[in-house]
Amino acid sequence: MLTNRSIAVTKKEMTLIERLYIPAILHGLRITVRHLFKKKVTIKYPESRREFAKVYRGQHVLKRDEIGAERCTACGLCAVACPAEAITMTAGERKKGEEKLYREEKYATTYEINMLRCIFCGLCEDACPKEAIFLTDRITPSTFNRGEQIYGKDKLVEPIGKPIDISARQTKEVIEFKKNAAYAHNKVYNG
Repeated sequence: MLTNRSIAVTKKEMTLIERLYIPAILHGLRITVRHLFKKKVTIKYPESRREFAKVYRGQHVLKRDEIGAERCTACGLCAVACPAEAITMTAGERKKGEEKLYREEKYATTYEINMLRCIFCGLCEDACPKEAIFLTDRITPSTFNRGEQIYGKDKLVEPIGKPIDISARQTKEVIEFKKNAAYAHNKVYNG
């Protein structure tokens, strides 16, 4: 014996009522009846919608810059940071005349996110040096087809002239960081 805290365990015989499980059944019914008179927590979607937190992480968006060019340079850091390995992309070279479409010489010709694998952790937006990918407050629609859950650039890139607001995802520290001219790495370079 290593300690003096040993307790002698005895096997207590159950009574007839306990063997019939009547007290356990009555206890379960009491809990059920108590829940019948509580306020319902069900929300009748889509007639009424639940309020989400400002930092809710929903469907992804690939952002454009001020002139409408895609920010993504296909560096692959978001794909490396993704713990679920849900992001795949291929890079391509910008051709002459496409300066207004893509910010830099390299861009993502294909960019896909498998939404069935995505865990909406936000590591992709933390890893992106160009602030190209963000998680929005939009809910990812459900489908019956697995192929529709692989989102390409057609579903991810924000429309020209209709920017998607992601200001709620920006913390005070990030906004202050962007104001510092020494860290202006996301400005358009026309060299």
